Amino acid sequence: MASANPLLIEEDIQGISQIETIVTKVVHRFNLSNDMQGNILISLTEAVNNAIIHGNKNDKNKCVKLKITQESTKLAFSVSDEGTGFDHTKLPDPTLPENLLKLSGRGVFLIHQLCDAVTYQDQGRTVEMHFHICTL
Repeated sequence: MASANPLLIEEDIQGISQIETIVTKVVHRFNLSNDMQGNILISLTEAVNNAIIHGNKNDKNKCVKLKITQESTKLAFSVSDEGTGFDHTKLPDPTLPENLLKLSGRGVFLIHQLCDAVTYQDQGRTVEMHFHICTL
């Protein structure tokens, strides 16, 4: 399964609600477990939120693109924004005591905890999240 053309995610709450529909279709297509569904849904929602809020700065004239690919026993979800990018290695650790009460800063951490692999491209404007799946 590869999305031939990236899906465009709207820059509002409807865009986020699209994620659940997309994940539900992927889960049914590959007969994934509830745990896998939760991991994908949370990771993808966090990535799209980050792209809208931090990448595109809530600019409705900019797009967030989602591409889904399958390679053998791996699903990859690629989320791209039109922002300036970021260096994921310079984000503060949300598990440190001084960051525990902050209202944001956990999205990238969650993505790394829930995915089997995460890569960044295009100076941080694209995050690719990999999940190992069992195909029958």
